[in-house]
Amino acid sequence: MAGTFLVILACLFWGMDTLIRYPLVYRGIHPIHIVFYEHCFLVLIFSLSLIQDFKRIGELKISDIFSFLIVGGIGSAIATIAFTESFLYLNPSLVILLQKLQPVVAITLASFILKEQIQKEFVFWAAVSLIGGLLVSSPDIERFYELLRHDFDKVTSDTALNGYGLVGISILGWGATTVFGKRLSLVGFQTKSIMAGRFLVGLMVLIPFMQWNRQLILPHGEDYLRILIMVLISGALAMWLYYQGLKKISAKSTAIAEMFFPFFAVIVNWIFLEKQLTEIQLIGGGILILGSLVIQLKKY
Repeated sequence: MAGTFLVILACLFWGMDTLIRYPLVYRGIHPIHIVFYEHCFLVLIFSLSLIQDFKRIGELKISDIFSFLIVGGIGSAIATIAFTESFLYLNPSLVILLQKLQPVVAITLASFILKEQIQKEFVFWAAVSLIGGLLVSSPDIERFYELLRHDFDKVTSDTALNGYGLVGISILGWGATTVFGKRLSLVGFQTKSIMAGRFLVGLMVLIPFMQWNRQLILPHGEDYLRILIMVLISGALAMWLYYQGLKKISAKSTAIAEMFFPFFAVIVNWIFLEKQLTEIQLIGGGILILGSLVIQLKKY
């Protein structure tokens, strides 16, 4: 239970991320620039750990390097960029709904790569949790239904296909990140080493995506402070809690616990942005808690 609690607590801090990230994007700062500065700050924060672990680089196995490339290059950099860019091609409600497939990817990869056993009972309660997560996103389902009724072409156009591809990359990338992060933990890497490697590799992969011009300079000096605060809460603290939890529970159970992120995002919006919760969303949250609790108690 302790591991699940840590992952859920990480989801709470990830949910608070929206209070800073979305206003920055809304004011015209390119999402890639935000992600780039996040990684710069995180690499600086973990620079001491990077220096201490530098001597171990020659001891890394090919499989370890590949895992860091997945966790940092794919999960922390490319998947984040793909998810952000997908909003340019698809209705945001559809993007959020498709993202609910991420636990399915993580559980499937955990079975093939980590050889975790997927019991029938686990599949049932995972499905219950997924239903709860979908109900939490019921307003997005309603908006998607209206889109199908009134503007079906937007769902099937070539532009939409580009969006589906980008969402697919983010789903696969973040699902794989859970599994390969667990693998690094299983072979003996400490949390701070996994995080330091993740952010350094992510930064290196992000560099080619950057446009090195005046737009890279943020319009207001306090924007750097806002990103630093976001980094400390949803980057350093939340990721530390997440990897500490991942050490204690299976990748498949972690994938279920991660579904609390959108639930907490809705709660945060309700408290701080006065976006009211519906009864269906509250019921969905209850179902999600029930499904996750049974999985942890039964230790599937």
